[in-house]
Amino acid sequence: MPDLPLTLDISDVARRTGLTTRALRFYEARGLVRPLRSASGRRFYGPAELERVHQIVTLKRAGLTLAQIERFTRDGPVSLARIVAAQLAALSAQADDIAAARALLLTVQSRIERSEPIDVATFCSLIQHGDRVMTHDQWDLVTDRFFTPEEKAAFAETARAMPREYDPTAYAAQWADLGGRIKAALPLAPESDAAQRFLDEWQALLAPFEAVATPAMRSGVNAMYQRMDEWQHEADPGFDAVVFGFIQQAMLARKAADGHGRSCPS
Repeated sequence: MPDLPLTLDISDVARRTGLTTRALRFYEARGLVRPLRSASGRRFYGPAELERVHQIVTLKRAGLTLAQIERFTRDGPVSLARIVAAQLAALSAQADDIAAARALLLTVQSRIERSEPIDVATFCSLIQHGDRVMTHDQWDLVTDRFFTPEEKAAFAETARAMPREYDPTAYAAQWADLGGRIKAALPLAPESDAAQRFLDEWQALLAPFEAVATPAMRSGVNAMYQRMDEWQHEADPGFDAVVFGFIQQAMLARKAADGHGRSCPS
């Protein structure tokens, strides 16, 4: 009779890896690792399962999210090229945010040193830049569910093609302002003049994105927002699922009225 492979129970694995048993059960629930089960349902980890746990720990220490790890390990051996591409895209986006925040801070510092007053608009811009840098990881957790590392890298390249006058902070503020005004005006009949004016504003804000986005990007972003109710508590695009649903209804009303209309990738 051949020797049975070495197996460890969940408490042994926790001691060897430094993870908690709760974390190991969470990884199992996410489908990242599949421990063996005894007839009574007790968990055991063989060499392959233990290697997978070590792999998860290593990838997390490298800065990957669980969603990324799940994608990278889903179809067999981990692709180092895909991991590097994803991390480079994330670092590039973070670098842009940090550079913008640093430039603003230097401007504010210079004005303080000259004893110049700091106006409310500048102060608010400073806060918005800080929020943008701090919430970048939150957006990563959302976008990791809907886009591959290659697609995210393509988005990062596309962002560099935005018009020179494009200001991410001002752009985010415009979406928040429009989303707030639409929310306050609801309920509205989608075919009403007020609703259609909101739709015009929405499409005008989309123009910079549509000018550089590929059809695949538009489709992917639209699919992500179609499931906005699943993630709107994790990241804030400036509007909620109710507002997005209203805009879609306004779009359908316009198509019904004139027989044509533009797509609505948010």
